[in-house]
Amino acid sequence: MLVQHQPVLLHEVLTALDIKPDGIYIDATFGRGGHAEAILACLGPKGRLFAMDKDPEAVAFAKKVLGKDNRFTIVQGSFAMLEPQVQMWNITGEVQGILMDVGVSSPQLDDAARGFSFRRDGPLDMRMNPLAGQSASQWLAHVSEKELIHIIKNYGEERFARRIAGAIITERQQAPIKTTNRLAAIIRKASPFTEKGKDPATRTFQAIRIYINNELEELQQALFQVIPVLAPKGRLAVISFHSLEDRITKQFIRKFERGDDFPLDLPVTSAQLTPQLRGIGKVIKPGADELAVNVRARSACLRVAERLA
Repeated sequence: MLVQHQPVLLHEVLTALDIKPDGIYIDATFGRGGHAEAILACLGPKGRLFAMDKDPEAVAFAKKVLGKDNRFTIVQGSFAMLEPQVQMWNITGEVQGILMDVGVSSPQLDDAARGFSFRRDGPLDMRMNPLAGQSASQWLAHVSEKELIHIIKNYGEERFARRIAGAIITERQQAPIKTTNRLAAIIRKASPFTEKGKDPATRTFQAIRIYINNELEELQQALFQVIPVLAPKGRLAVISFHSLEDRITKQFIRKFERGDDFPLDLPVTSAQLTPQLRGIGKVIKPGADELAVNVRARSACLRVAERLA
């Protein structure tokens, strides 16, 4: 095994993708390659796996560990550019399966220098691509209190968003907030109580990370490019880690299961609605065995859909 990484819901993903040995597949969020390596192991000599990742470190790692496999190709970029990239690969409408493992990866969380985690002190960065855009520290230096409240409340689902945002604005006037430890300390002090088993900084760090990386908007953009990319009967598998991502995925699948929007009182058959997807089963979550060895999998949700012919 080349990749030393425990991928979430691995067996369930491989089952969901229903991998054909000669098929073409896309891992739209390579991360550290656990899913990608397992997909390659299922492919024969004529199968192909294409991959993407925003993080240049992930792309460099992929080329190091899988670059010699001529069935594998990776590019750096967001999956929000899925369809144009697939056109460049000349595989539009031929893809048997697409995997999206949404959100921050374990290696990103574990590297203090990336600034994602409130458990490790480091520069407050949070960018999945540290070569583009503004860091979390730069954004916090100028964001208005109103906008900060909105981000923490809506992206973090934090009930104390107003108190936390106010504390951040007050503290930045004393000195710039440049480290994860300082931001976490500000949030903890502003929070009126602590939930059992959850750090008070969890939701605010999540909210800022989602905003900095434009995660929800890019997920929506990527999903709406999936259908023309997939071959008939091709599968989409999306792993999400919080309710906002999962809701977007669920609504997308439902929209294209339902088909065209007609007035409710118009007499049309289900065939005339031209549905384009079929949801496969219910949401899938990790079992007890996986949770026993990988606690970070506890919030993972897998949704699967198939393109109709």
